[in-house]
Amino acid sequence: MIKTIKHMALAAALSFPLTASAQHQDSLFIRKMYDHALTNGKSYEQLRYLTGRIGARLSGSPQAAAAVEWARQEMEQMGLDRVYLQEVMVPHWVRGDKEHAAIVNSSISPSREVNVLALGGSVATPANGLTAEVVEVKSLDELKKLGKRKVQGKIVFFNRSFDQTHIHTNRAYGGAVDQRASGPSEAARLGAVGVVVRSMASNTDDFPHTGGLRYAEDAPKIPAVAISTKGADLLSNLLREDAKLQFHMRLNPQWLPDVLSYNVIGELKGSEKPEEIIVVGGHLDSWDIGEGAHDDGTGCVQSMEVLRLLKAMGYKPKRTIRAVMFMNEENGLRGGTKYAQVAKQQGEKHIAAIESDNGGFTPRGFGITAPNEPVFQKLFSWKQLLAPYGLHDIERGGGGADIGPLKDDRVALIGFRPDTQRYFDIHHTANDTFDKVNKRELELGGASMAALVYLLDKYGL
Repeated sequence: MIKTIKHMALAAALSFPLTASAQHQDSLFIRKMYDHALTNGKSYEQLRYLTGRIGARLSGSPQAAAAVEWARQEMEQMGLDRVYLQEVMVPHWVRGDKEHAAIVNSSISPSREVNVLALGGSVATPANGLTAEVVEVKSLDELKKLGKRKVQGKIVFFNRSFDQTHIHTNRAYGGAVDQRASGPSEAARLGAVGVVVRSMASNTDDFPHTGGLRYAEDAPKIPAVAISTKGADLLSNLLREDAKLQFHMRLNPQWLPDVLSYNVIGELKGSEKPEEIIVVGGHLDSWDIGEGAHDDGTGCVQSMEVLRLLKAMGYKPKRTIRAVMFMNEENGLRGGTKYAQVAKQQGEKHIAAIESDNGGFTPRGFGITAPNEPVFQKLFSWKQLLAPYGLHDIERGGGGADIGPLKDDRVALIGFRPDTQRYFDIHHTANDTFDKVNKRELELGGASMAALVYLLDKYGL
């Protein structure tokens, strides 16, 4: 037993290269940041303003423009070393009048209205709507097996629900989202006239979840809606009794010309290695429903809070630390793409990028995509400093959509991981509002990201 304990102690020492004195100093500093965040945090009130006074902010909208100016002013008031705007042209899709949908012409049921939302980027139906028989499938493979003869002229209903056995709900989302993203074009190739997709949701309610689709260049563009999970269950049950029933939907979204917008960037300049850059960020845009609170207002205010906390502690960073409010993650990713393009053009050296885009719930850890094994092990070795704050999940695999374009053989891409059990109940819905955010959970998240940024800055990669 004594020998085993010695081996464990040796392994711990090898995996944690900091001296006892350094570890103690870091522990005290991190504790001070958490104390300050929990007693004097600013992110909750910032989020209140962003969601309540500005609201939903889809790229190209007046609200998105207002959010850019708000973020710029907030970071300027923090007294950062530099705050600037980075130009990016963004798409401008508008939903139009409220969608209408109903299950009609059923031999066993009267007409039943159901709640739907046009998928982001969808084309419109004819002015008087679209009505057709429905064919239900659970996967893209099942659709292809049906073939053109059974699909042509019909509305395809993709009804694959979340796999509830996944502990991490992001995996359930990833296992279902292809039907939303690619389903419309795959159905169109077989002659379908429209698509209904079961909402990407972990619960059963009457709130439909929007989200982006990707029309293929070589397929017709057909209208597509997300139906609430409750509505999807109703439609599926009625189809089992009457395969000839029809679905009616009316929607009138449209694409407008691209709009000039901006990534909003604030930074603390490094005192020793300013050429090495650490980025923390979230996306400033949201879908045009709800208030974009958890997706991704929380990620934005947490990222700004990282810089504010470090400054409030009197910390002088060795490396340059940036907070980036990315524009257009939801329906184009142009902000993240533009940021990476400019970084490459200017020869910037990013060593790490952290993204918060999984909601503002209780912090659980970080997912890491490291450029090599030594970098991962170094990041993993800090787990002992982070675990006292509930950050036990320091695992391989992570990042984020907006920081993804930065990937190369030098930069560590890191995704902040809160508890996501409730996230997909409200993701991309009208229910994503400020009242769903818990102040303590939100402030803990900002402090958690600040703790990791502090370690990255002090010890580098």
